[in-house]
Amino acid sequence: MKTNIQGLTAEEFDALMKAQGEPAYRARQLFQWVHQKLVTDFEAMTNFSKVQRERFTSLWEVRHLGIEAVEQSKTSPTRKYLFKLPDGEGVESVLMIFENRLSACVSTQAGCAYGCVFCASGLFGLKRNLECWEILDQVYSMQRNATERISNIVFMGTGEPLANYDNTLKTIRLLNNPNGLGIGMRHMTVSTVGNVPMILKLADEGHPIRLAVSLHAPNDELRDKLMPVNKKYKIGELLEACRTYQSKVKRRMTFEYTLIDNVNDSPSLAHQLVNLLRGFRCHVNLIPLNPMDEYKGKAPSRNRVMAFQAILEEARIPVTVREERGQDITAACGQLRRRMMKGA
Repeated sequence: MKTNIQGLTAEEFDALMKAQGEPAYRARQLFQWVHQKLVTDFEAMTNFSKVQRERFTSLWEVRHLGIEAVEQSKTSPTRKYLFKLPDGEGVESVLMIFENRLSACVSTQAGCAYGCVFCASGLFGLKRNLECWEILDQVYSMQRNATERISNIVFMGTGEPLANYDNTLKTIRLLNNPNGLGIGMRHMTVSTVGNVPMILKLADEGHPIRLAVSLHAPNDELRDKLMPVNKKYKIGELLEACRTYQSKVKRRMTFEYTLIDNVNDSPSLAHQLVNLLRGFRCHVNLIPLNPMDEYKGKAPSRNRVMAFQAILEEARIPVTVREERGQDITAACGQLRRRMMKGA
């Protein structure tokens, strides 16, 4: 069976080429073909001889994901991909075009074990972790189809990135490699539902990665109902881990807060949120709920959203309401995968 070299580190490329009796600079050239030029066919690697290319082809492969579906939003510059994994599972990625950047949101797991009640990602449970190359090739496939360079990566698609810690971190390092796409770690964001031990572990890495914490409620009673993970890691413990992360990484944090009509969007809860986040160098991202059939909640009215936002602004907590992108293509996490699995 051929070795898949997609997802190997620079050091692993060195070892491969050394075993073939090739000099170190050849390993760098091969790495650049795979991770910078995004080439999957050894025959296209023209700075290697025909004999070398044939030998590489007999030993190795550069695997890539199949694109099951692509949907382009008619209302915003947003494109959603459904990728088919080798075992038949599906994962989603979203490419978002902003005025000054191209941002890719990628998945780290097939399904999700955390079961947040308003999120489509966990409806079918967790199937498995993605391998590094499967996370990486979501970015590479979208980059091949883009006219500009992807500059920002958000690990916020299907799954919990910190529950697939090793593969997520390996992907980050490969994307950051200057002989690859060279995306700065400051332009990468890892989202978490609040996996406290892994937040602390990531803090110890010392990488300047932005952490985005899915909070969605300012007290344990409500968060227990919305996010089962809160029964294991209470808000106090989570925020203490966030303080540790911030003290070591020195980055502003993002707190994600999905607004659900008459559930977590009242002025009193906004004031609770203010008290909770005092002292943090942070940004709050308010997200009006993306509706789905399996959850009866709905998005608040614009007036309720603005009232919630105003309370945070009055307390001088930086806050924005997430721009609605791709609702016509079910761009929220897990929604396209759910639709395809249901055969809709």
